Amino acid sequence: MFLYDSVQKTKCKFESLIEGKVSLYVCGPTVYDDAHLGHAKSALAFDLLVRVLEANGYDVFFARNITDIDDKIINKAKELGTTTSQIASRYTQAYHRDMKAIGVRPPTLEPKATESIDAMVEMIQKLLDKKHAYVISNGDVYFDTASDKGYLSLSNRQSTENISRVEKISEKRNEGDFALWKAVHDESVSFDSPFGPGRPGWHLECSAMIEKYLPNKGMSYAIDIHGGGADLLFPHHENEAAQTRCATNHELARYWMHNGFINVDGEKMSKSLGNSFFLKDALKAYNGEVLRFYLLSTHYRGDFNFNEEDLIASKKRLDRLYRLKKRIFGLTAEVIDTEFKTALLEVLNDDLNVSKAYALIDELIALANDALDANPKDKTFRQTLLSSLSMIETVLGFGGQNPYEYFQFGLDDVTKSKIDNLIEKRTQAKALKDFATSDSIRDELTSMNVSIMDTANGTFWEISN
Repeated sequence: MFLYDSVQKTKCKFESLIEGKVSLYVCGPTVYDDAHLGHAKSALAFDLLVRVLEANGYDVFFARNITDIDDKIINKAKELGTTTSQIASRYTQAYHRDMKAIGVRPPTLEPKATESIDAMVEMIQKLLDKKHAYVISNGDVYFDTASDKGYLSLSNRQSTENISRVEKISEKRNEGDFALWKAVHDESVSFDSPFGPGRPGWHLECSAMIEKYLPNKGMSYAIDIHGGGADLLFPHHENEAAQTRCATNHELARYWMHNGFINVDGEKMSKSLGNSFFLKDALKAYNGEVLRFYLLSTHYRGDFNFNEEDLIASKKRLDRLYRLKKRIFGLTAEVIDTEFKTALLEVLNDDLNVSKAYALIDELIALANDALDANPKDKTFRQTLLSSLSMIETVLGFGGQNPYEYFQFGLDDVTKSKIDNLIEKRTQAKALKDFATSDSIRDELTSMNVSIMDTANGTFWEISN
């Protein structure tokens, strides 16, 4: 298996620190608003990584944190006249809801910043003791970047100059020094510490939580893989790596992986541009699996241009998979290894090459339809096909729905109930050999753009495209 390492800037053969086990940490959301498409892209990229690692036989311990204390959360709470914990809880639940809708599985562990203050205080104290940090007159604690000989080695920057910062602190020793602890002198949210009441720095949170929950004791690296968006490489991941290196005498991660940006109709997604497309809005119009299929369709490292025309075209591509699934609906078979499984893992083991994976799926669909046309009762072929479809569902996370329900997306409950009632009446009419009523109901359903299929397992329906 080969993965692109953002530090070495090349694809590297993946070798885990402990044979058969993988530790992965990904920077999660700051929960002050609903999840947008950028959150979805990152979550999907690393959900795919975990699935591929597991398909290769690895036992994966995957942690994705929740930043539940931050200035943005505090400001949102003030704006809405509520507490920071209520804001964090509301948007954490919303994040979970939206991730579930697009098939992102929960991580093994989801540590929250507010539940890990002890680990953050401990790391700051170590950095102070080792002279890698200092306290200024207002009680803030800063990391001394000049004390770390490896600083900037992660992002390969030459300096921290020309980096815009929120505030200028005259007592900082170096322009690039960053806050480990921000002292609080008013009634705002704060936590107790030996340095006085305050809040942890954002960069510190991830380093401390990795040390608390994931470290490989006695090794050169705390974890196997650290991931996040490309915008986090500097300064966030650079600063994380520096803190860990100086506090613990080991490096943070052996491999660093970063996903690309989301553009909406050609512009980088940004609230300042007014084009921050919330995932919850997209889910109102499209099946979550359609969004998953679309957002996974380009390589995780590349920037993704989201536009509705491409989304619709992508949906039609996924529709073909579900139309194939309809042809063997209701059949069961023992899952077996197939040539398709081998081929799929081979391309995904090449730095998650989804373009080739999707091409393999398109080829599978075409060949399967031809084979079913030629010999629909070939049990051996059907068993192989079912196993291949199962592999797609397990590793790529789509294709697992009831194919008829998949094509019912977007209908309200009232309409669904009306259609179900008509189908029940038609079934009763057929049982009584009242074919005139049966045909009349079929015509009514057809006028509603509903197509039905009678099978040994019952009557199924969908909305025709």
